[in-house]
Amino acid sequence: MEFLLVLAFLILFSASALIGMALRKRLHERHLTGENMESIRLVTGLMVTFAALILSLQLSTTRSRFDVTSGHRSTYAARLANLDQCLRPFKETADPIRLKLRQYTAAVIASTWPHEPAPKIAGMPDVAGMAVRGEDRTLSRLLNEIGADVDALPTTGLENTATRCRAAFAEASSARWNVIEDANAPSGGFFVGILSFWLSLVFLSFGLQIPRRALSAIVLAIGVLSVSSIMFVIVDLGLPYQGVFHIPSAAMNDALADMSR
Repeated sequence: MEFLLVLAFLILFSASALIGMALRKRLHERHLTGENMESIRLVTGLMVTFAALILSLQLSTTRSRFDVTSGHRSTYAARLANLDQCLRPFKETADPIRLKLRQYTAAVIASTWPHEPAPKIAGMPDVAGMAVRGEDRTLSRLLNEIGADVDALPTTGLENTATRCRAAFAEASSARWNVIEDANAPSGGFFVGILSFWLSLVFLSFGLQIPRRALSAIVLAIGVLSVSSIMFVIVDLGLPYQGVFHIPSAAMNDALADMSR
């Protein structure tokens, strides 16, 4: 999928440049006067300036959103591990709750990263048909059961610990909603489409202007490759759990490993 995106941008921008070069060959010389070419350069310069500004802002925004999403995922994993640590003083009483917590964490890993080897915890929910992004009813129900069990813990002699466990569960629930909201963020596909169309016009204009020399064609090809790679990075960062620049499952797997100790 990711390499198809690169190829699509390369084809689009290359085709635009080639169309511009072919159009220049077909145009009558009266259309290629110095005044006309200067007008084209002025318009192209304006478009290039705006395109560079928008690409820079979009790349920065997408990168920031990716970093926030990654941070929320790491925080979520830490909150789940902290809840498990808080339950340990209750010993055998909390073992069923800790098992449910491990089952929940394993199911989250298996459903979020379906192309990776899934962890195996006895009794964990079946992730087949489970929502890859956003809220899933099965996982929500299991987490609510964990919360109810935490509230029902006996507090004799462990009142402060029980209070901390309830607070830890509330923090884990809040972190979970941050992750869900990140997954439901708008993809910006329409914006990327408009920007791609705009850039294709820029390369068409370049094709009209460059002289018929090998060096000019090579420089134009380098420009096509550079802008295509930037567009790929923007699109790929907008899909935080897919593609080359994806959020790894390391934090969640580390949390599960800590729960299993």
